Amino acid sequence: MKIKVFCIGDIVGRPGRRILANQLQSFVAENGVDCVIANAENAAGGSGLTRQIHEKLAKYGVHLVTLGDHCYRKRDIIPTLETENNLVRPANLSPHAAGKDFAIYQTAKGVTVAVVTLIGRIFMKPADCPYAKIDALLPKLKNEADIIFVEVHAEATSEKVALGYYLDGKVSCVFGTHTHIATADERIHKAGTGYITDIGMTGAMDSVLGRNADSVVRAFRTQMPYSFEIASGDVRINGVLVTVDSHTRKTEHIERVVICEESPGDTQTYDSDDGKPDYTNGF
Repeated sequence: MKIKVFCIGDIVGRPGRRILANQLQSFVAENGVDCVIANAENAAGGSGLTRQIHEKLAKYGVHLVTLGDHCYRKRDIIPTLETENNLVRPANLSPHAAGKDFAIYQTAKGVTVAVVTLIGRIFMKPADCPYAKIDALLPKLKNEADIIFVEVHAEATSEKVALGYYLDGKVSCVFGTHTHIATADERIHKAGTGYITDIGMTGAMDSVLGRNADSVVRAFRTQMPYSFEIASGDVRINGVLVTVDSHTRKTEHIERVVICEESPGDTQTYDSDDGKPDYTNGF
């Protein structure tokens, strides 16, 4: 059976949430999408996730929600991380960290899709070994899910590429997040695992990683702290649409997707609520 999974890049603030609310359901219907996975670690004011926004994402049509290095930025999400089964933080954090290692969604076709997030260790905060963690999780995941997607939330492209090769044939797809810049290296590895280094972001493209460009440029030039307000121009959804054979668990097709807000229904594909600004000078 063919299963289509739409993976959505980091949702940044209100503009990212708005375009999902307006355009996600029509894209899912038009393309026969069975499961939607979205990274939401920047969905609340540009940094973190709240319970209220988590609930809204489900209404928009997101089935599985992932988080990265900002998973605990909004502390009120911690109880939700413990109780909700569709929300995950990076699996290779401390075993004592709040939240779940993986999440599973049963599609309308009866096929189950699991997602695991691994956080990188190069240019990132300390974390446990992602290789050891995924090795420990895979036996359980293969018993509980038909299809496994692994998100690598990392800064270094080399770290993402290496994990992609390591997991070839072990999972259905490996996709990267965190840099907010989509890469053009989507492919299917030899053993059938779909791969892309980064799927980009969902938010204002007329920006520096979703933040007001003028403020970021001033901060870089002066080395002084500035508030990084959420930008609002040229809002887009960036992601990948992946087709997996549920019997072989291999990816058969992977394509980049860009959905532009200014032109409703204008989708480009490329083959193989707090709303408050974050007043730190960081992303």
